[in-house]
Amino acid sequence: MGVDYYKVLQVDKNAKDEDLKKAYRKLAMKWHPDKNPNNKKEAEAKFKEVSEAYDVLSDPQKRAVYDQYGEEGLKGQVPPDASGPGGGGATFFHTGDGPNVFRFNPRNPDDIFAEFFGFSGGPFGGMGGGSGMRGGSRFPGGSMFGDDIFSSFADSRPMSSGPRKAPPIEQKLPCSLEELYKGTTKKMKISREIADASGKTLPVEEILTIDIKPGWKRGTKITFPEKGHEQPNVIPADLVFIIEEKPHSVFTRDGNDLLVTQKISLAEALTGYTAHITTLDGRSLTIPINTVIHPNYEEVVPREGMPIPKEPTKRGNLRIKFNIKFPTRLTAEQKSGIKKLLSQ
Repeated sequence: MGVDYYKVLQVDKNAKDEDLKKAYRKLAMKWHPDKNPNNKKEAEAKFKEVSEAYDVLSDPQKRAVYDQYGEEGLKGQVPPDASGPGGGGATFFHTGDGPNVFRFNPRNPDDIFAEFFGFSGGPFGGMGGGSGMRGGSRFPGGSMFGDDIFSSFADSRPMSSGPRKAPPIEQKLPCSLEELYKGTTKKMKISREIADASGKTLPVEEILTIDIKPGWKRGTKITFPEKGHEQPNVIPADLVFIIEEKPHSVFTRDGNDLLVTQKISLAEALTGYTAHITTLDGRSLTIPINTVIHPNYEEVVPREGMPIPKEPTKRGNLRIKFNIKFPTRLTAEQKSGIKKLLSQ
């Protein structure tokens, strides 16, 4: 039988397409010569073997011939009784000079690798001697293996040659702090092209309704699937709105907390101060502070911050900071008075 392709890919005889892809992905990554600079020769041989096994088993016609006649049959030494079309679903071609032969031309391992991982044209050269690279690497740093290819290519690339999906269209959606505090509904008008049954495109306008939940943060994404232009053989792009937070004249946001700074005099800082604050939903808060307010002092008012989206009954805190206005000059009388007071 020659080489056992099932053993090479570490799969059983009933392996489905998905099993073959998984096995090839793992082994091609393991044995790619670029990943094995210290044992390049062995890696090249294994890489070639893995590629050939995948090439044969992933092609129903080649697999049928291989299952019936083994590697030798696949590569031309077909038994004389394998006449005409047949051979377990494989096609044989009469060459006119001997037995009927199935034409098997092993593909370049790099072409299989490039096709599998979604690179156009293949970033790597032939395996025959040398460094195995043709025209150098197309990746910064000289190798594509700086990062894990599984996360960057393999799992994100569709393996089929169906219609490709257009990349998402992202649009910023500025919201005031009040809108993010209370929640709101925004309506956005979009213009897009849609295709009719004959494939002709015509422009349409649509109104999209965006429900902004209380407490949403900057960077929150709202996706409207496939609302981009319709084109032949392309799945329309998703339309993605990204929440932006407009600056506020009074409050700044820190996670789920709201921060506000009050200007006070040194006398107020030392003797007591009452803060009056209007909340984002229009309520008036009165917060008496009877302690000494030093420059880094922060008054925390529980549950008067932003709503927490996943826990609607909870809120962050309101944190009041202070900007203490010191006098620029004091008279001799004021100085002695203050000294007298503070030294007691």
